[in-house]
Amino acid sequence: MKTVGIIGGGFAGLSLARKLANHKDINVTLIDRRNHHLFQPLLYQVAMAGLNPSEIAEPFRKILGRKKNIEILMSEVTSVNLKETSIQIENKKRVFDYLAIACGSHHSYFGNNDWEKWAPGLKTLEQATEIRRRILFSLEEAEKEEDPVVQKKWLTFVIVGGGPTGVELAGSISEMTRTTLFKDYKHANLKNTKIHIVEAGERLLKAFPPSLSHKTTRDLETLGVEVHLKTQASHLGAEGLKLNDQWVDTKTILWAAGVKASSLGDCLDVEKLKDGRIIVKSDLSIPNYPNTFVLGDQAAFLSENGDYLPGLAPVALQQGEFLAKNLKKELKGNKRDSFRYFDKGIMATIGRSKAVVKTGSLEFSGFFAWLAWAFIHIAYLVHWKNRFFVLLQWCWSYFRFGKGARLIVNKSWRSYGDKNKEEVEIGSS
Repeated sequence: MKTVGIIGGGFAGLSLARKLANHKDINVTLIDRRNHHLFQPLLYQVAMAGLNPSEIAEPFRKILGRKKNIEILMSEVTSVNLKETSIQIENKKRVFDYLAIACGSHHSYFGNNDWEKWAPGLKTLEQATEIRRRILFSLEEAEKEEDPVVQKKWLTFVIVGGGPTGVELAGSISEMTRTTLFKDYKHANLKNTKIHIVEAGERLLKAFPPSLSHKTTRDLETLGVEVHLKTQASHLGAEGLKLNDQWVDTKTILWAAGVKASSLGDCLDVEKLKDGRIIVKSDLSIPNYPNTFVLGDQAAFLSENGDYLPGLAPVALQQGEFLAKNLKKELKGNKRDSFRYFDKGIMATIGRSKAVVKTGSLEFSGFFAWLAWAFIHIAYLVHWKNRFFVLLQWCWSYFRFGKGARLIVNKSWRSYGDKNKEEVEIGSS
């Protein structure tokens, strides 16, 4: 029996584990800090109160618990020994024949880590519910605020980063406030909500063709979003931030700019890119360590066109499936293959009936792009029940302009404007 250790249960790790399930010659150990797999592309829907967390997350034990050759450990790996193909978890050493590192990535604040308390990112369920809490709390504060200047601060939202996540957040906040919730508030006029999206580059969605980037900008502006291009965000704090030389008063800043590979790679003395991704060979193994592989957002894989593959779910899924096939092939005494990524295209949603899609030479936007985005994302959800409920929720939201989980459930709120008071207790609802 060969043993395979998988660190991380994201798209890459879960894909590898599922493909190795029930193999008679392989024992698999999946290790993750959390007990669930998260469908990150729909995480913004949780942040925008469109979906509940359980609709985009599935416990590992529900997915893999009955697979006879798979062990699941909810734990944190503290170190990796490449020479021994071993890991350290909770002061215990585990040695494997093969090791797959697929820990994903987290937000990078470009050396300004103190900004995180003012501008949360969107990578986990905890962050999604925190963003939802901040947005809904801002609306509640605006409703009871009598000073129009202060009320304007509560109704101003700034998203830093013009990638798919930033675009999705900006469009959703606009639709939530101006279309869905504005009748629910009597004193605060939510149609006066100001939404800013900030991008340091020359255009939004830089991975997309320029025509779709320009279309995205126009669609966001139609939704009332103010787009700032070639703009640097700085001096983030409790009362706002600087956009180049302009100060913007706001109580709510969201971060969608820059990612860095998991910090677990920092302890490995191997070649990496500036963003922490580990450079891998054509079979996804680390140079000089043929039985240790890196997958997904943590891997720097040089494609045939000379660019490193982006941190996308399809890349991670294909790498997990590829490694499973390669391991099975090697157990039969055959030579390993080289990984080749099949690019099925990229897409991003902007709002209700608005999205952009590029697949091959085909580029399109609008309602049919939104339909394609919706059905493809539903198809990739792990469990059929999740697909059914997400589809049902989306249909209800689409035709009724409804929003689902509009709950402020956390009991604490980080105080804005009072540095001596870290938290303020508020009621749950």
